[in-house]
Amino acid sequence: MESRLLSALRKSKNIFAQISSKSRCSKSGFCITDHPSSLVHSKSFSSSTQVPAAQNSIFRNLGNLGSRAFRHHQLNQKGVYRTSHRSFSTVTVASAESTQGLKLLVTAGPRAQKLVGIWLFGSAAWVFSMVVLGGMTRLTRSGLSMTDWKFTGSLPPLSDEEWLAEFEKYKQSPEYKRINRGMSIDDFKFIYWMEYAHRMWGRALGVMFALPFSYFLRKGYITLQLGLRLSGLFALGAGQGLIGWWMVKSGLEEPASEYSEPRVSPYRLAAHLTSAFVIYSGLFWTALSVVMPEPPAESLAWVKGSAKVKQLALPVSILVGITAVSGAFVAGNDAGRAFNTFPKMGDTWIPEDTLSMKPLFRNFFENTSTVQLDHRILATSTLIAIGGLWMATRKLDLHPGVRSIIGTTVGMAALQVTLGISTLLSYVPVSLGTAHQAGALMLLSLMLLLNHTVRRPSLSLLKTLPSAVKSVV
Repeated sequence: MESRLLSALRKSKNIFAQISSKSRCSKSGFCITDHPSSLVHSKSFSSSTQVPAAQNSIFRNLGNLGSRAFRHHQLNQKGVYRTSHRSFSTVTVASAESTQGLKLLVTAGPRAQKLVGIWLFGSAAWVFSMVVLGGMTRLTRSGLSMTDWKFTGSLPPLSDEEWLAEFEKYKQSPEYKRINRGMSIDDFKFIYWMEYAHRMWGRALGVMFALPFSYFLRKGYITLQLGLRLSGLFALGAGQGLIGWWMVKSGLEEPASEYSEPRVSPYRLAAHLTSAFVIYSGLFWTALSVVMPEPPAESLAWVKGSAKVKQLALPVSILVGITAVSGAFVAGNDAGRAFNTFPKMGDTWIPEDTLSMKPLFRNFFENTSTVQLDHRILATSTLIAIGGLWMATRKLDLHPGVRSIIGTTVGMAALQVTLGISTLLSYVPVSLGTAHQAGALMLLSLMLLLNHTVRRPSLSLLKTLPSAVKSVV
């Protein structure tokens, strides 16, 4: 028995020495023997195929023949060193992780990834429609038609008596007394339905988001990282309703001067719009991360080009966001109707009362002349910056998708400036004003898409990329 056991030990040592001499380990952690189909992860190999492990296995089975020591550790016919079934599953998982090098936001395969992506893109589109509907509500002066607010919402007036009761509440508001005195019940119904639709559309969004979220959590599709991110966005969405009422409440108060028109606070309006933009950006970016965990990269040259684009795209994106927020102050101060000429503001380039308010910061947020001038300067700067981005990237070696996004962004920026000028010259009609606000969000979407597309690939993907893409003639 002892002689057979010693013979088995010598054979195991010889086999281990042969495999070690014939295998070549790459930096990524895989060992390849002389056989072309033999691929083993070096970490699992080193931890599960050492001689002491084999010896322990043998000494635990002293009552058996020496050949049983290789029951869990043996070579197959192709030269691949096999472990037990448990070890093999560990090797497979390790190989997949080493190949991908990514922490996916959605588990359970491509189908789950597709479903979650559709849901998130749909939620982002819903927020987009909320922003557009909110712009229409503001431009039609419908936002102050509902003088009370309930978190869960309420049914609209259904009878003539209920409509008259709501109309009497509105008659007590400053807006009716100073602007809409003598309004008919039919005109009141129009502005009431606009505001009611805006509020209920937001509540419907909450339900549409929460139900699939609960379903995907129960199915186990969503990882902890994605779950925390979406929970934060859901909390922001719930808070958005409170911000909206906080904004409306400022318009129901008596103005400081008898010559002032009742309107919502421009600061609160800017906070409401900025919050909507943040929620939309978070949903849109997360949806892109779900369906496109790796950026498009087929060569190291394209990766280097994308890195240079990213350095330019980030500051331009910040400028786009600041310009959009400045538009909220234009709307809040009704500054769009202050000077309806372009490129001059009336007969001058800079109005005389630009710095008339004290303290100085009030000029930038409350003075109608300064607010419109600031927005014009920011919009022009944004157009120049996006054009400069396009010019600076023309000679870079870029992925065709990245180049296409940059070109589309330039076209959208030009269209947005055209919409802004047309809205100004036409004394801010509802149609053009709404289109201009939607254009701002569309331009922000393209900048988000560009930043997401030019982000750095994972380390495992970089290791597999060639230095340049071979052109096929």
